[in-house]
Amino acid sequence: MNGTNTHEEMSFGDLLEQSLNTQDDIREGEIVDGTVVAVQRDHVIVDFGFKSEGMVDLREFPHIDGKAQVSEGDTGNVRGVSMREYEVGLCVLSKEKADRLRVWDDIQQAYDAEETVEGTILSRVKGGLQVDIGVKAFLPGSQVDLRPVRNLEKMIGQKYRFKVIKFNKRRHNIVLSRRLVLEQERESKKAETLKKLQEGAILDGQVKNITEYGAFIDLGGIDGLLHITDMSWGRLTHPSDMFKVGDDVRVKVLKFIAETERVSPGLKQIQDDPWIDADNKYAVGTVIRGPIRNVTDFGCAVGVEDGSDGLVHVSDISWSGRIKDPAELYEENLEVEAVVLNIDAENERFSLGIKQLTD
Repeated sequence: MNGTNTHEEMSFGDLLEQSLNTQDDIREGEIVDGTVVAVQRDHVIVDFGFKSEGMVDLREFPHIDGKAQVSEGDTGNVRGVSMREYEVGLCVLSKEKADRLRVWDDIQQAYDAEETVEGTILSRVKGGLQVDIGVKAFLPGSQVDLRPVRNLEKMIGQKYRFKVIKFNKRRHNIVLSRRLVLEQERESKKAETLKKLQEGAILDGQVKNITEYGAFIDLGGIDGLLHITDMSWGRLTHPSDMFKVGDDVRVKVLKFIAETERVSPGLKQIQDDPWIDADNKYAVGTVIRGPIRNVTDFGCAVGVEDGSDGLVHVSDISWSGRIKDPAELYEENLEVEAVVLNIDAENERFSLGIKQLTD
């Protein structure tokens, strides 16, 4: 030997490496664009702009019913691997590794630009939830919603947008916040609501919470208390008799204090006052039909129409004598007929009788 290597003395890998080093080389870990030129039984052949084509294991592509979802002409990113992995004149490439690297780059970009990422909640873990955003990330319980969520399991499988609040690629540590996204959305809605918020305005809202004295209505970033006295022209025992959390409702702004952003909405004010012209609509002797809304020891409240009730005193139920317990004869929502005995529109009172319709 004269010290100079010949092709016969060099290994196949050495020849291939020497050949590739004479042109623009693909470095280990570099992500390049490629186009599928052939789909074989175990591999996909990819043209990625070099003199030598590359191959990707067919198992790296998504499969549906056992069939790989890849066709000739498809484009995408692939990642080069080390020179020692070159085989039969082809560069061994990896789609999975390219996808993972691209995901990390996308997350880094979203973190730097304070943008949102989309992900699916996978499971509950200690202190919060695990989320798939291309890689697994942690969503603390305090960052799930604007208010504490008692049942985190109900969110599993749901897809949301998140803010990346901590990012460490080296440690594979990502912490997310959905709360920040919701706060930004609320502020955006609030700005739009403030443009049209004035006394007399009609707004759409949603029941957010129910208390003994009313319901809090989300008017779009701003909450207003709908008092029980402004829900109906009739008498309500409890706001829950009329609403449940999540109900959509249209209300009228009765009062708005811009300095404190305090809103007082009303529901019954959108409807006509049933007591207006009640003297003519329900003259004495008029027979009405309506549901029993309430039964007490002293009589029954009968719904004359939406928003107004009339009282049938226990003494006006039957000719056969005083009824000890009206509940023995009547129950709520039972339809009855009664005659108007007296009307006091000023104090919003009806006096009705049932026995007067019988001999």
